Amino acid sequence: MALVPVTELLLHAEREGYAIGAFNANNMEIIQAIAEAAEKENSPVIMQASQGAINYAGLEFITGMVKIAAEATRVPIALHLDHGTDFGQIIKCIRSGFSSIMYDGSKLPLEQNIAITNKILEICRPIGVSVEAELGKIGGTEDDIHVSQKEAMYTDPEEARIFVEKTGVDSLAIAIGTAHGQYKGDPKLDFVRLKEIKELVKVPIVLHGSSGVSDESIRKAISLGVCKINIDTNIREAFVGEMRRRMAEKPGEIDPRKLLGPAKDAAVTIIREKIKIFGSSGKAEKYSLD
Repeated sequence: MALVPVTELLLHAEREGYAIGAFNANNMEIIQAIAEAAEKENSPVIMQASQGAINYAGLEFITGMVKIAAEATRVPIALHLDHGTDFGQIIKCIRSGFSSIMYDGSKLPLEQNIAITNKILEICRPIGVSVEAELGKIGGTEDDIHVSQKEAMYTDPEEARIFVEKTGVDSLAIAIGTAHGQYKGDPKLDFVRLKEIKELVKVPIVLHGSSGVSDESIRKAISLGVCKINIDTNIREAFVGEMRRRMAEKPGEIDPRKLLGPAKDAAVTIIREKIKIFGSSGKAEKYSLD
């Protein structure tokens, strides 16, 4: 089926109390793994590309591969730009066929973040492209975007209310204690803050940096209103870990397919596990009937 907007997926998830997995698409095998896992779990999914992934694979290749995967499956798939910070890059992604974009103005003053987000909404709304924004800084590193622990700060609930009221953005990514990359300890999420934010804003809430967050914490966050959960690091760990195991077992192997194939299968396994935790298994048919 054709790519779908993220907004439609999230509104359905919000109504029914589950979350949609947003999995980073970094190469062909991972894109195949996301599609295969979604099919096996009969779940809608979001494939998202960071600016780093686009620089690596090329915008045309990323868009083309995801479109092929979507057309070959019977589950709803969206293509989302993750952490778009450059206005020109956002426009290129829209023209290329992305069904959703994220504008990350979290490092800017509130009013400037609002102003730029509204400019992007003016472009996206008439053509049915979903828009996610971010408020509060999420610590860690994702590609070339780095936020130190000193810079990281939680989302202010009142600022979240003002931001959503002044933009009407489709979804809002918030900072409540998660971080990009690998965790050094067990992250402690601020559920009181999440609950307060959700009471003040009436749009779907997004949780970034969710690899390494306990299943229990993920389920609690979903119960409090989170309905899009980003996963990248866990997929990389599974994918690269399996490649390393295969190379250690057969150091003379030169056929990349015999290394990348098992790595893809390992990615399918972890993605299926996440889909089950998020509660979106079996929701594809329900979505298509709406």
